Amino acid sequence: MERRPPPAFVYLASQSPRRRELLDQLHIPYRVLPPDDDEDAESLEIRLDSEAPRNYVRRVTRLKAEAALARVERRTLEPAPVLVGDTTVAIDRELLGKPVDDDEARAMLRALSGRPHRVLTAVAVALPGRIEEALSESRVRFRVVDDAEIDAYVATREPFGKAGGYAIQGRAAAFVERISGSHSGIVGLPLYETTQLLDRFGVVPG
Repeated sequence: MERRPPPAFVYLASQSPRRRELLDQLHIPYRVLPPDDDEDAESLEIRLDSEAPRNYVRRVTRLKAEAALARVERRTLEPAPVLVGDTTVAIDRELLGKPVDDDEARAMLRALSGRPHRVLTAVAVALPGRIEEALSESRVRFRVVDDAEIDAYVATREPFGKAGGYAIQGRAAAFVERISGSHSGIVGLPLYETTQLLDRFGVVPG
């Protein structure tokens, strides 16, 4: 049987600069695949009633993969595997998404102060008719963060666009007492799980 050559690149269906940096770290060639202007990408992230955090992040990632595959077909782009991911922060069964304003960011950081939480990142690689996925679950504990520190952090605008209202690779690293799990998964793309999935699709570092 004739072996197919490995894909020359993957489509990254994310506009996150953090995920781009992590793929660069792996030396994986990629092309960013942003949503169309008329796509309602945010609707994919609506949580179902009583949905467990693990189920939520897996379901959203699969929906994102399906939407990205449809995007490739609609644009008649060169065939290549699609890489997607989704990250959420959970305290027990409560999900902390991306804060919409200063008050919500402050509330999230107060909820995280002095206690542990989970960071769940699901990642999927897809081709038409085939989606494979993996889940990274890490635990993070914040030290006690006082209101003045929270106000100063929110003023940097770093919490916005981040699940749980913080970026562990940014100034919020000073709040982290300890972590257990994948640092890259907390950032937004677990490198171990991602490389395992990409290998199944024949993707090799450039």
